[in-house]
Amino acid sequence: MPALHKDNTLKKRIFSSLVLIAGTAAAAAVDWVCGLAVTFIVAAALREFFGMLEKKGLKIYKRFGILVGAVIPFSIMLRFELTRGWELFFLAAGLLTLIILQFSRRDNSGAIVDISVTIFGIIYIAWFLSFLIKIRYMEGGLGLIVVLLLIAKGGDIGAYLIGRRFGRTPLLPRISPRKSVEGAVGGLLFSAAAGTVGGMLLKLPMTLPQLLFIGTSLGILAQLGDLSESLVKRDCQVKDSGNFFPGMGGILDVVDSLIFTAPVFYFYLTFNTYR
Repeated sequence: MPALHKDNTLKKRIFSSLVLIAGTAAAAAVDWVCGLAVTFIVAAALREFFGMLEKKGLKIYKRFGILVGAVIPFSIMLRFELTRGWELFFLAAGLLTLIILQFSRRDNSGAIVDISVTIFGIIYIAWFLSFLIKIRYMEGGLGLIVVLLLIAKGGDIGAYLIGRRFGRTPLLPRISPRKSVEGAVGGLLFSAAAGTVGGMLLKLPMTLPQLLFIGTSLGILAQLGDLSESLVKRDCQVKDSGNFFPGMGGILDVVDSLIFTAPVFYFYLTFNTYR
């Protein structure tokens, strides 16, 4: 029975990953559809994130945080920018509004924590994931999004496959007891291979060393994104952020590997390859 359970879990993870890659790639085929998809993902991920924090007993500003978080990618989708870095305005305005809202609360004992955690969620999820839209709006953006997804989700699958078969050495047991060093190395190799092969097949204007560098560096960041969410779940004492995807948990569980990779990939492209 345990072996059968593992096989079913593996099939669910692979199926969910393939559906995510195919679905996101299809949505990214049209830039405004990609923008709406990212906005939905951000709102849903924030809902899960704030939900976990509520279980911890924090009195966060859930609805306001989701609203501000959704506005950031939506404004980028509309290319509504009065100045460069327009999304920073929403962060500043959001912080000011949260402080004003806090004035109306009778209990101010946890004011700093409640406000800080709400802003953290907006930055960590909404702002960072909104870079997916900026990447899509670049020249050849569809191919770039596909390669980013291949790197992130290829690493997820590789880490699970290698860790399940060869995992012996705990990676960070206090944060994620089931992750192993062997799985992390396997995931990194899968990310590097997926980024290189995907970039070559999609004919991205990058050299082989560049593709290897992208696959490896983003593979590391993808795992850091996974571990960062594991840290949050560990602190909130929950197994998954939700149950939206079979075998993989909630939406945040699935997109956590994109949280750090999306902004770093965008800046790399901006400074090196694309303008």
